[in-house]
Amino acid sequence: MKDKVAKVIEKIKPMLAADGGSVELVAVDEKKGVVTVRLTGACGCCPHATMTLKNVVERMIREEVPEVKEIAVG
Repeated sequence: MKDKVAKVIEKIKPMLAADGGSVELVAVDEKKGVVTVRLTGACGCCPHATMTLKNVVERMIREEVPEVKEIAVG
C-alpha cells in the first residue's frame, strides 16, 4: 500500500508546486488504513491548507488506493 500511496503523492506534487507548495508522505499504517502526510512550502502555512488536504490530497489518494480509510496530517 505504501508504494501505491507514494505514486499518487508524486502525481499531486506538481499541482501543489505550481503554488509554491508540496506534500510529503510521513507514514502509512496498513492495518488501520491511515496515511499521514505533511504539507510543506506555501501549503504548510496557507489558510486553505485544509481544503487542499481534503479536496486534492485525500480525494486523489482514496480514489487510487481504496484501502486507505483516513488521511492524517503529521
